[in-house]
Amino acid sequence: MNLLGRKKSTSENGAADESSSPAGETDITSPAQAGKGRPTPKRDAGKRRGPVAPAPLTSAEARQRRKSLRGPKLSRAERKVENAERRARMSDSREKMMAGDEAYLLPRDKGPVRAFARDIVDSRRNVLGLFMPLALFLIFTMFAVPSVQVQMWMTPAMLVLMIVMIVDGVFVGRLVNKRVSERFPTSDEGGFKLGWYAASRASQLRKMRAPRPRVNRGEPV
Repeated sequence: MNLLGRKKSTSENGAADESSSPAGETDITSPAQAGKGRPTPKRDAGKRRGPVAPAPLTSAEARQRRKSLRGPKLSRAERKVENAERRARMSDSREKMMAGDEAYLLPRDKGPVRAFARDIVDSRRNVLGLFMPLALFLIFTMFAVPSVQVQMWMTPAMLVLMIVMIVDGVFVGRLVNKRVSERFPTSDEGGFKLGWYAASRASQLRKMRAPRPRVNRGEPV
């Protein structure tokens, strides 16, 4: 009797363990399932976007798809008006940039220090401004005059021109740095970068400088 009772109690305990194990497994897996209650953001976004269109098989199909994505086609008059408005906006922005409007200047030209450096360069006569015309003249002479003597003189002339331009560029850079340090003692702009900026502007023809010069030659700055 005891043996049968022991078997019965053992079977009852096993049944109780088996009945309790699914609940335990449910408790273990429920936190993981709770984290998957909604799709990940990428999947959710993909569902909102819908299925991806297949790649076009022919060039005609690709051209047709580009036309459909381009939107409504403008008439010739509408395109003409749109182009005129775009040109007007670009012309207005360029004119304001040439006038020195701070909002339309390039990043390299912004700031009172750069404006002061431009005024210093524009107020003096720079030998650097003659570099481009003299260089073009020498090159034209070299090809236009087929003379050995002229060819022999062109190389030393180009070398002398380069030396003079370098000396004047160094002088302009040092002058601008000195004047800027006197006018803006707390400014961190200066050195080679500011000197190169001044020399680059001095090497341009006066009518081609941007922004447009605000001072005349010989005017005190």
